[in-house]
Amino acid sequence: MAIFAKTAEFFKERLSKTRNKISSSLSSVLKLGRNVDENLLDELEKTLISDDIGVETTDKLISDLRAAYGSRQITNTDDIIPFLKEHIKSYWPHQDRQLRMAASGPTVILVAGVNGSGKTTSIAKLAYTLSRNDRNVIVAACDTFRAAATEQLSIWAERIGVQIVKHKMGSDPAAVAFDACEAAVARGADFLILDTAGRLHTQKDLMRELTKIRDVVARKIPGAPNEVLLILDATTGQNAIAQAKMFTEAIDITGIFLAKLDGTARGGIVIAIKDQLDIPVKFVGLGEKSTDIAEFNPDTFVEALFD
Repeated sequence: MAIFAKTAEFFKERLSKTRNKISSSLSSVLKLGRNVDENLLDELEKTLISDDIGVETTDKLISDLRAAYGSRQITNTDDIIPFLKEHIKSYWPHQDRQLRMAASGPTVILVAGVNGSGKTTSIAKLAYTLSRNDRNVIVAACDTFRAAATEQLSIWAERIGVQIVKHKMGSDPAAVAFDACEAAVARGADFLILDTAGRLHTQKDLMRELTKIRDVVARKIPGAPNEVLLILDATTGQNAIAQAKMFTEAIDITGIFLAKLDGTARGGIVIAIKDQLDIPVKFVGLGEKSTDIAEFNPDTFVEALFD
């Protein structure tokens, strides 16, 4: 959605930590005048893995590089960066990144993620941007296990000027979701964003509770949830892959919101997520302010990483 668009310069500035790391490591391998050979490709493979692009993804890239080298498509080190850019960009079809919208009635977005991933702040960014573009937004505090969670979402709702549905601490999270769905329909909301308890992906009981919330929403609003977003902390690197796999088994994740991307040198994880899981990264968090959200754009992202 164009309302989340950010400039290329914005991405470059916010991805400086990752770009500096990748640029430094690649420069040490692709030295001026060095021949392209098996030794260079082996070193490049190790470098890409260390940049959190991931073993499986790196294997594919290096395999394609070897083929291009063998067919003389690549003849010197100057050809390698453009080759990597082109291939990495091709991982993301345009339609994969579109926010799924309801044909009629409220668009329901179910949000999951572990504690500390930046989930509530990411919800606030999403709600704020939608509401500032003439959308009627309601958020629901379905994390009833921690008083601080409801309080934090309430503070954000007041700050950004959106409605909130909440119950007292210890209430049934699915009951909050039920009431939120009723409120969204009754009030003619354009978007309903449901916060859920921050849970470890290894906690089976809590994952089943998340599935219950999803099922309640589906029964209350036909076609809902339209989008199931998983908030991942970009600073966790490869651990994000394990989290995404477990959450997908429970609730069929449709998209990823990668938070804290500006604060890490591990932005290569974006590439590994798409290649290994085939779950599109739809949004990225690039700062602390409510406006620091961007729709993921692979062309802009890749150029920012390798510029």
